[in-house]
Amino acid sequence: MTIPTVVPLILSGGAGTRLWPLSRDAAPKPLMHLPQGGTLIGRTAARALAVPGAGPLVTVTRDEHYFATRDAFADLPAHARERAVFLLEPFGRNTAPAIALSALWASRHVGDDVPLIVLPADHLIHDVAAFVAAVERARLWAARGRLVTFGVAPTRPETGYGYLECGAPLDAEHPGVVAVERFVEKPPRATAERYAVSGRHLWNSGMFCFTPRSILAAFAAHAPDIERAARATFALLPPDARQGRIAFDPTAFDAMPERSIDYAVMEKADGVVAVRGAFDWSDIGSWQAVGELVAADAEGNRRQGTSVAIGTRDTMVHAEDRVVATVGVRDLVIVDTADATLVAHRDHLQDVKEVVAALKALGHEAWRNHRTVARPWGAYTVLLDAPQFKIKRIEVSPGHALSLQRHRHRSEHWVVVQGRASVTRGDERFEVGTNESTFVPASTMHRLENEGESPLVVIEVQCGDYLGEDDIERFDDRYGR
Repeated sequence: MTIPTVVPLILSGGAGTRLWPLSRDAAPKPLMHLPQGGTLIGRTAARALAVPGAGPLVTVTRDEHYFATRDAFADLPAHARERAVFLLEPFGRNTAPAIALSALWASRHVGDDVPLIVLPADHLIHDVAAFVAAVERARLWAARGRLVTFGVAPTRPETGYGYLECGAPLDAEHPGVVAVERFVEKPPRATAERYAVSGRHLWNSGMFCFTPRSILAAFAAHAPDIERAARATFALLPPDARQGRIAFDPTAFDAMPERSIDYAVMEKADGVVAVRGAFDWSDIGSWQAVGELVAADAEGNRRQGTSVAIGTRDTMVHAEDRVVATVGVRDLVIVDTADATLVAHRDHLQDVKEVVAALKALGHEAWRNHRTVARPWGAYTVLLDAPQFKIKRIEVSPGHALSLQRHRHRSEHWVVVQGRASVTRGDERFEVGTNESTFVPASTMHRLENEGESPLVVIEVQCGDYLGEDDIERFDDRYGR
């Protein structure tokens, strides 16, 4: 086996709060589609694989996001997809546990001294060549046993980022490699203005490079509780869990302390090195940042989709299915999706997460799911949601099938409008063609399959006293859910 120069580690998490309603808990920011096409996590993966000699792509994400994440890698080379590793958490515990578990995987399957390049899934960098050059410098220092972070020169006073306070250059040939004197939390405005012009401060990008040996030793020294819990969780994996879908035991994982890698290790460790990235960088952390991905018109408006702007200035509009018209407004962000619309003043974008909290408290599904929800077998779209009935459009991809399942609280009526369905209902198995229908009573085991070569589309009408997605018992599922 060829030893890689680096192992890319993508951290993909998030609760879908800052960019609601385009991102949701079940489809967070890394999976969000960009105006230029693709997803943030897909672009991050492609950028990581541009590093010469990059090893298997390792992604840490929540178990429920596995299929959507795998699908986001569809445009990667076949060999990269085949070797990809998905370390699946039952729930998020911040970045330190994710990195500790990934380092243990790399130590076992790649080696203690092959540097990991840690990349948040939701960053956007256009200058791939400059990114690769920074990684090449970082891995040389990581190979010497140092913990390396990546800094970005500030382009403006920014209170939403942490900073690195840097000392003298460590490499005469590459003056962008410097010692980190301290990590600084998100500063107030006046401090950020000083940092922007000091020449000694860099934005803390949240990207890192270190070997498994070095970072595990740092965990043992500075966060031994995380190191112990990670080893206990990792020990439950089979020794041959080398690639593909690797899920951690929920009970063991629940003992993992919730802590960021900065707080757990980087702020406490000695000899931390920063590589100054000579690339553009954004963490796409607000609607302001999303708007900047679209060119502004003469009035400062940034618009996606079909919209009409009359007497409108400095306003962002994201329109999906409907026409959005603005008249006599300014400094707004308007995001219109199939089931939710956000209207916010630019000065209050940090409060969008409070909308999500309010929806969650109300028990409204819009905090968690879009109207159209991807599934490993295809997708469904909620067309109408009423107190005792729900109507869905279900599309099953060729060769795929829903799980063998039953529902305690609802019955289902299926009308095939495209394709031909293979149906299991109790002990029966039969086919339903276009313009035909069938009925599944509550508490009856059933399955919907598409054995054809074109998409199967079914209109489903659910009736019952409870219509939640958690009213499901699975008896057989080819996707391991």
